[in-house]
Amino acid sequence: MVHFFNRRAETKIKDIPKEDYDELMKLFKRCDVNNDGKLSWEEVKAGFRRLQSRFPLYRTHRAFQMADENHDGFINVNDELDKLVTYALECYPGKIKLRLL
Repeated sequence: MVHFFNRRAETKIKDIPKEDYDELMKLFKRCDVNNDGKLSWEEVKAGFRRLQSRFPLYRTHRAFQMADENHDGFINVNDELDKLVTYALECYPGKIKLRLL
């Protein structure tokens, strides 16, 4: 069986707008509703819903493949949030402000 989405691709965004990066950091930190410093599957999915994703379940699945390095089922806000935000910026280049209206 061929698995197309199992590999973790290294993200290569050269010109990340600082405002968009900061806005997404705040968005995903606000999604940590129980304030445990970790984002669960549902919390990440809620973040993609706030971004008006057409496919929040798929985006969440890919986000965990990209960002959850220790495979514990959570994205650590201190260590792994940067990779989650970078993935989200790749999904919606230059459209963050429009999606958060």
